[in-house]
Amino acid sequence: MRLSLCITTHARADALAAVLACVAAQTCPPDEVLIAEDGEDPATAAVSDAAAARLATPLSHLRQPHAGFRVARLRNLALAAARSDYLVFIDGDMLLHPAFIADHRRLARPGAYTQGVRVNLDARLTADLLADPATAPRRLPHAASPGRLGLRRAALLRSTTLQPLLRRVATAWTAIKSCNQGFWRSDLLAANGWDERFEGWGPEDKELCARLEHAGLQRQTLAAGGIACHLHHAPAARDRRAINESMFETTVASRATRCALGVDRHLVGPDIRAPSGDRAAC
Repeated sequence: MRLSLCITTHARADALAAVLACVAAQTCPPDEVLIAEDGEDPATAAVSDAAAARLATPLSHLRQPHAGFRVARLRNLALAAARSDYLVFIDGDMLLHPAFIADHRRLARPGAYTQGVRVNLDARLTADLLADPATAPRRLPHAASPGRLGLRRAALLRSTTLQPLLRRVATAWTAIKSCNQGFWRSDLLAANGWDERFEGWGPEDKELCARLEHAGLQRQTLAAGGIACHLHHAPAARDRRAINESMFETTVASRATRCALGVDRHLVGPDIRAPSGDRAAC
């Protein structure tokens, strides 16, 4: 199975540098990295170019003009460009455990999509990690870290034994969050990807997952693995929340499996590419 890591980002080059340092430290690297940028920030371009020169993994940098919060469209750009048969999506402020990709690869199975978890970091720890992004991977908090992580500490525990045991039961207490998710590319194409009518904050991620489940896919949770630490930032504006929630409710009520305004507008001709081959097990 070949796997692409898709990273969405907007005007936060220091966070992206730390994320890409974590990608370089993976025990089982992705087969491809796609940076999907909202806007054209010179600092982000410099970070992307430096990572492309350093990583053994091929890296592509995609851009869209910044015209408000359009993360659904941004993810569709990555989906259309990806060359692998399994895609893991993260936000550009998610610092990855060294076994993050290995865990996602291990849990991937036909007929399911994967929901990962995240550990929210406070402003002080975020500032400390971003003071030197290149060293962030070896300074990530872990289950035994000192400090005031509280209950968040439990989400930092990694166990390959527990991962298959928890993949269904953990769904009861894990919310859908697009910052850490894995999908088969064919399933996303069948659903026409993310609905680009969603602009502004939420819940475009839940709406996509509802369509996937209407089509028969099961949700599984990657707990005790796929660990990612979410850097602190101010919350996004919620000015379109009511409109977006209404569209989500319509999808749920209609049992829709496909959206009209999705990834197909970014595909060149019929997308009939064959799987690009298996990667050796990590």
